[in-house]
Formats: sequence, C-alpha cells, structure tokens
Amino acid sequence: MLRILALLASVSLGGSALAQKTIRIAPQSNLAVLDPFWTTATVTRTHGYMIYDTLFGTDLQNRVQPQMVENWSVSADRKTWTFVLRAGLEFHDGKPVTSEDVLASLARWSQRDNLGQRLAAATQRWDALDARRFRVVLKHPFGLMLEALGKPGAHVPFIVPRRVAETASDRQIEDTTGSGPYIFKRDEWRPGALAVYVKNPRYRPRAEAPSATAGGKRVFVDRVEWHILRDAQTQASALANGEIDLVEQPAHEHYASLRANPDVRVLDNRHGAQVLLRFNHLNPPFDDPRIRRAALVALSQEPFLQAQYGSRDLYRTCLSLYPCGTPYETNAGMQGLLQGDVKRARAMLREAGYPDTPVVILQPTDLATIARLPLVAAQQLRMAGFKVELAALDWQAVIARRQKKEAPAQGGWSIFITTFNGLDLINPVVNPAMNAACDRAWPGWPCDERLEALRAEFLLGGGEAERRRIAAAAQSRALEVGTHAALGEYLQPVAARKNVTGYLNAPVYLYWNLDKR
Repeated sequence: MLRILALLASVSLGGSALAQKTIRIAPQSNLAVLDPFWTTATVTRTHGYMIYDTLFGTDLQNRVQPQMVENWSVSADRKTWTFVLRAGLEFHDGKPVTSEDVLASLARWSQRDNLGQRLAAATQRWDALDARRFRVVLKHPFGLMLEALGKPGAHVPFIVPRRVAETASDRQIEDTTGSGPYIFKRDEWRPGALAVYVKNPRYRPRAEAPSATAGGKRVFVDRVEWHILRDAQTQASALANGEIDLVEQPAHEHYASLRANPDVRVLDNRHGAQVLLRFNHLNPPFDDPRIRRAALVALSQEPFLQAQYGSRDLYRTCLSLYPCGTPYETNAGMQGLLQGDVKRARAMLREAGYPDTPVVILQPTDLATIARLPLVAAQQLRMAGFKVELAALDWQAVIARRQKKEAPAQGGWSIFITTFNGLDLINPVVNPAMNAACDRAWPGWPCDERLEALRAEFLLGGGEAERRRIAAAAQSRALEVGTHAALGEYLQPVAARKNVTGYLNAPVYLYWNLDKR
C-alpha cells in the first residue's frame, strides 16, 4: 500500500517545510468555512483559536481568567464595566490591537451568539475611552458579563481588526488577520486537503501556565498542518505509521488497537459531549409542535449511543438538556420522552393528522464520530410511522444545507444531528438549541416568547436556587415546544504519537503548547 505521507506531500510545500518542526494533525472534518462568527462548526472554532485571541479565557476549573485584558473594574451598581487591554498586543500585520477593534468584534459576535445577543440587549452603550481602554455601560446588571467575554464554546468572542469585523453581516469574513499564536497560510490552503498555520513571531503569551483557553499560549513548533483524511481507517493507519502526529477524533472502534500500539497515546478526554437532534420548525412536518412531540416520544437514547460509541465506558444516557453532572442538570419535562414508545408515538401522529410528509435527515458521510446516528434516527422514526429519507452529504455540505430555510424538496431539511461539548450547553442562555428567537435562533429557528422570557429571567436570577428553578422551567418549556432532542453523552478521546508533548486536554481543541521530540 502506498504510504499516506506520499499522498499528503503532494499538497504540501515539500522539503523546505519538512525541515521545520511540524505537527501534522488529522482534524475532525474539512475546513471549509473560515468565519467563526458564521458557524458553530467545531473545525471552524478550532481554526479561530489558532489565529485569534480573546479578551478572557476559561480555565480547567471553569474559572474566567483575563487573556487580552490586563485589568478591569466594575461600578458599585454593576452597570458600568471598564477594561484595559494588555500593552503591546499586535495583529499579524503589525498593527496594534485597539479598543475600536475590540468593540467592533464584540458587535459582530453579539449578532449571532446566544449570550452575546443577551449582552447586547442589556447594553446601553459601548465606549472606546482610548487605544487600550473601553467601557460597557449596561441598562441593568448582567450576571454573566465575564462568562460572556470568556466563553470557550461557539460562538467564541474572538477579536479581529475593526475593518474585518465591519464586514456586512450577511457575508462571511474572508480576511484571516488575527492576533493569536498562529498565522493562517491562506496561500497554502487547499480546501478538502490541507490547512497550514505557522508560528506568529509577534505573539506575546501571558506568563501564567496554560489551562484550557486561559493562561500562556506558547508555541514551540514552526508549523501546524491539518491534513484532511476523510476515512477513519486512513486516519488510524496514518497515525500508527507515524505519517500523522495527532488524530483529533479517532473513530471509537479504533481505540483498542490505538491503545495497543506502543508508539501511540490515547489521551482520554473526560469533559464529555452531548448528542443533539435538531428539528426544522419552519417546514412540514415539524412545523407542527404535535409532530415534534411525537418524535420526542419515539426516540430513545441508548440505541444511538450503542450504535455510534460502542463501549459503555465512553457513553451514558442523560435525560437532561443540560449535561449531567453540571449545576443545572434536571429531568424537568422529560416524563414520557426519549423512551422509544413507538406505539404511543404512532397514536400521536394519527391524532395530529400526519400527512406522510417525508422527514429528510441530513447524514454526514465523512464524520466517523456521528455518521451512524442518522441511521438510528431513521429507524426509530420509521417504526413510529414517519416517512423518512436520508440525504447523504459530507459534513461541510451538511453545515451549509442546515442554513437553508427552504422546504426539504427545495434543498432544505427536516432533521440534522450534531454534538456539542458540555460547556456549550451548561445553561439555558448559552445553550444554542434553546434559543427560541425565531430568525435570530440557531438553524431550526424555533419561535417562542415564553421560552425567551425564561432565558432572559435566568440572567436576572437572584441566586443559584432561583437560577436552578428557572433553568428547570426553561427546559420544560423547550421540551413542550420541541426545540430539539438530547440523545445522551459520550467521551471523545484524542490519539497522538508518543513523541508529541504538551497537548492541552480541554473541552475544546487547542494546539498551542504542543511540542515534538
């Protein structure tokens, strides 16, 4: 068999690049969208962390820590927040990072992010006081200010140059100038094959030790190459043969052989992720809440998890929209749902007058860690009486198609299945699937004033007991509306060659601190 590296070299730069210290990574999917404000796709968020920086980070203890910010203060009434940027911050082009860049970036981020939208609604004005100082004046106290500015999951409030942030909101940003630890080599980008990042010589890491998205972002290698290997077996073979240094999401069925390889380490990730099934609320059949409710009754978590993740030490059922083991975990509103009661679901469909409208489920063909999930959904829904069609696409095509609001017959969709790390779902405000703000919601576009009111109330909660009550009420309402189905949780280890050191085991994929012996 031809060595995989020979194939990879055909899209690389050749000998001059190989003389540098290079880490080769097989990411979870192809990098097609470069704008991290545009999509919640994991690979685009990881790309964002490579080239951009953030005002705050979140460490492994889930504590918000300053990153680009040097210090900050808040008024006694908690309505005026003043921030000072670290001295010497520069973009890749050598221009200084200023307060104007920060405020323009936050304005763009807040148009799409759930928590950002809430922060913008609570803000009276944003002021640039000078090049390094900016101020946020609120209409009323906002209980998650630092959590918003330091959120590690999509959408991350990355800081970009003002000229980039002011790109029209209906267009993706194309200029990849950032101030982060790596520079994206646009001239070497081969969508579907290769993405290259090189060390940013202008970057000044913080002095603290790295901890998740917080602390010092130190770079010890010259290049990081993402080689797009769409087949899970090809990824595993490339890693075993030393042709790839790290596989971001190895297929679960390969863990046993990878653990048995003396040259490979399986880096167990104990942070966990949730499987999430999303309904399209705009088009039949799921424009009818009774039909969505019938689907929630028909679905059952265990078959999804068993089919996709296999080993029980890598998954668990969890009847909560918030990850199990987190502060707002609750089974509120779950009674009778996700139990695979196909007989009851059939009766509900008859009562609702289900017209045999096909349910079109988007099926990613190149993402081994979720590829089987649509097949299970199709089986369970067919058993309940739904007419189901599978639309096989690569993952980037799924991401593009799920943005479409047209009917399935015109290129739209009925259901897609994805995963989120737990921190993205930890409460009703940050959880993208619980946004019910109609056109401003995540694809699926649920529209419910009562759920939106509960999400707003959560931010004003008078203590943890009150917030838990509101979170439970919001979950009950989300399930009543049928925003989505939570299909359980799983662990997704990373696999790397043993000569790779410094990998940061965090809820998101981070590639600073890596070294190669």
